Amino acid sequence: MTITLTTQDKATIRTAAYGAVSLLAAAGGAGKPHKIATHGSIALSSATGLVGHVLSEKSGAIKLTGKTVAEMADQVLPALTEAVGLLEKEAPTEAENFRSTVRLALEAAQTHQSSPSPTMTEMTRKITEALDAA
Repeated sequence: MTITLTTQDKATIRTAAYGAVSLLAAAGGAGKPHKIATHGSIALSSATGLVGHVLSEKSGAIKLTGKTVAEMADQVLPALTEAVGLLEKEAPTEAENFRSTVRLALEAAQTHQSSPSPTMTEMTRKITEALDAA
């Protein structure tokens, strides 16, 4: 079975995944947002299957606008739900692969801390909620 995603579908998936890591970094950076982003991005780059192929493509299509966490969340959270929805429609096993990949990235993003901050915990909850909303 060949699955064909549009350029827009791929951009939505990349924006959702990399946006989730960026959102977590913005919400809980506490002076180390680059470590959060780096660990999360490395986890995303290890994805396999269709999701892995999409995430490994040139990420120039990812354009998060906004300067606040709230403005970023307005873009990323709906993109997460949309990405899962389109994958469930086109390739149900890839929808679970996407969810698992994003969850792994969130976990990896927090590995450098002895315990995640309350803001990171809350942002992780919101991201997970958006992943499960589809």
